Amino acid sequence: MNYDLNDKVALVTGGSRGLGAAISTALATSGAKVAINYHNRTGEAKSLRDEILGQGGIAEIFQGDVTDEKSIGEICDAVVSKFGPIDILVVNATLVHIHKPIEELEWRDMLDHLEFFVKSPLLLAKQVLPAMKKRKFGRIINIGSEVFDTAIPRFSSYVSAKGAQLGLTRSWASELGEYQITVNLVAPGWIPTEMHNNDPEEMKLEYAENVPLKRMGDPMDIGEMVAFLASDAAKFITGQRITVNGGNTMV
Repeated sequence: MNYDLNDKVALVTGGSRGLGAAISTALATSGAKVAINYHNRTGEAKSLRDEILGQGGIAEIFQGDVTDEKSIGEICDAVVSKFGPIDILVVNATLVHIHKPIEELEWRDMLDHLEFFVKSPLLLAKQVLPAMKKRKFGRIINIGSEVFDTAIPRFSSYVSAKGAQLGLTRSWASELGEYQITVNLVAPGWIPTEMHNNDPEEMKLEYAENVPLKRMGDPMDIGEMVAFLASDAAKFITGQRITVNGGNTMV
């Protein structure tokens, strides 16, 4: 389904592959001018941009580290120079997940996750909010995870940071509502992407068997939800966590 995002500018962090690529594609298909942020994978970013352009969409790539304040400023300035003020901010960039028992966890492990899921959204928001407040329009969409509910063992650095991200989402929604800026979080289930290429097939089958819909999701399931939340169809939805996981959690 396509939503009307014509003339809107969207910045998608970590937007060149996996869920980010699906989100970038869905926003572009709905008419948004999409700024695809990436850190290292230039080839994949260029390939996605060219694919979107080939389909009649509008997109450009912007390299940078979204956990670094100076880099974020440069990214946002470049996006505004190319497309205009940012209307839609999708905070999707992530890091390689670690599985460690409590006894082996270091505080640095916790901080690494918090930098992606709390520091990065904060620095990005500080860049885009002045223009959003002035126009009295904005969409901030954080990409969370179902793990906050499933509480996977040996994953507490990731789970706790995702919990902090949810708290941030709700508090910001309350603070920014008067400016007609909505803030929501999309929580995917386990959706196979490039990041999961080496995951055991039996684990995937077991997971899918326990999902009420008896299958795993597709990255575009997340892309479509983000496009919906970015559109006027969702203008009265804010402060919400919307879980997209085939019913794997029901809360």
